[in-house]
Amino acid sequence: MTTTKNEPNPVLLWFRKDLRLDDNHALQAAATSGRPVIPVYIRERGEKASGPLGAAQEWWLHHSLVALQKALHALGSKLILRQGDAQTVLEKLLAETGAEAVVWNRRYDPAGIAVDTQVKAALRDNGIEANSFAGQLLHEPPRLRSGTGNHYKSYAPFWRALEQSGEPPFPIVAPEQLPAPGRWPHSDSLDSWSLLPTKPNWASDFPDMWTPGEAAAHEKLENFVETALDGYAVDRDFPDKPATSLLSPHLALGEISPARIWHATRALAGKVRTDDIVRFRKELVWREFCYHQLFHFPKLNSVNWNERYDDFPWHADVKLFDSWRRGQTGYPIVDAGMRQLWRHGWMHNRIRMITASFLIKDLLIDWREGEAWFRDTLVDADPAANAANWQWVAGSGADASPFFRIFNPVLQGEKFDPDGGYIRAFVPELADLDSQYIHRPFEAPADVLKRAGIQLGEDYPLPIVDHAAARQRALDAHASLKNDR
Repeated sequence: MTTTKNEPNPVLLWFRKDLRLDDNHALQAAATSGRPVIPVYIRERGEKASGPLGAAQEWWLHHSLVALQKALHALGSKLILRQGDAQTVLEKLLAETGAEAVVWNRRYDPAGIAVDTQVKAALRDNGIEANSFAGQLLHEPPRLRSGTGNHYKSYAPFWRALEQSGEPPFPIVAPEQLPAPGRWPHSDSLDSWSLLPTKPNWASDFPDMWTPGEAAAHEKLENFVETALDGYAVDRDFPDKPATSLLSPHLALGEISPARIWHATRALAGKVRTDDIVRFRKELVWREFCYHQLFHFPKLNSVNWNERYDDFPWHADVKLFDSWRRGQTGYPIVDAGMRQLWRHGWMHNRIRMITASFLIKDLLIDWREGEAWFRDTLVDADPAANAANWQWVAGSGADASPFFRIFNPVLQGEKFDPDGGYIRAFVPELADLDSQYIHRPFEAPADVLKRAGIQLGEDYPLPIVDHAAARQRALDAHASLKNDR
């Protein structure tokens, strides 16, 4: 027990995917408890882990924890790092510090719910005060129900219900200081966790695009609402335009709350078109809908929501999957997206749909293979959105895109990257190709290819499948399914 004489017993503030001081209800409860506060982050391991989903997000976590450590230091506090089973770690910290309370913000993925339920029960059984708070979503999943009392399976009524439920509460501001304990428990060294890649350092280009941490998240939000929200409803579909918020990785680890983002749009009425504000808010609410699905269908990342698709005749082709993964399909818009993913740990939303459609429908590779690759390579990997969006493209998810809606990668490129700027940025071997052929180099005359310094099959691959034939094959495969059960 490390409390000093006449000092109240501390409270443990357990950070998880809420790496921020602003609009943090557990932090607020700890700060106003009248007790010393010991912030802790636990690197949970094994099947019950509910931390970063992949290697790219581990890179983000490292830098986010550095930022949180600095922010807490400015409040006169510290961040204690431990790793292991959450309940075991917390029980050790309680014994070491004499703390009699633990507070945290709730999480909504299956692993997180299971751990939190068990931890709360065990702590309370041992006479420890254990309290959890909302704040990771605008509305917690059990709250929104249809008129029949069921959970929503379609987005449109879910959006209407959320919209009609009233504006989310105003976000709360960060405290100006945190009372520190007389003595601090031991903390792991962050470097000892080896979250950063070294040999090779495949994340070397990440800092060109990203600055993890709460301060960067707020700066990005401010910049977005001032410069990019106007026109968002249209421009968001064009990957070569700086028209998206780029807030998704900050949201994924809770460096900014959805309530803070929603609140930032409240003051824009009359300054920005209503269509743009609504379109942006709908994207925020789509994240809510994804968590709504995951909460009610915990196996969302591994089991078809619509069991009709359990009989789908997938083709397991390692060579084709590898070509897709490396951005070597011969379809420039697909290859640009996959290379952007590897280079920056992120991909534009429109391109995510195009690349996912190509894997699922042109290559007939199981959506779960794509979901797993994105989970490992995205800095904004999210257990709900990643799974729900892959099922949406596959046609097997809730309120999914019909399977027969098969993106033509050439036409999609010509529509959303008409000048080829996005392709030239990420597929440099095509940079000098005439715009007329930038999306279909396999149709370019020999002299055009020669002027651009391209030899197809050498400098850039020929298409690994014929889209028209692949489309028909996908439709035939879908037609072979049984009727809805």
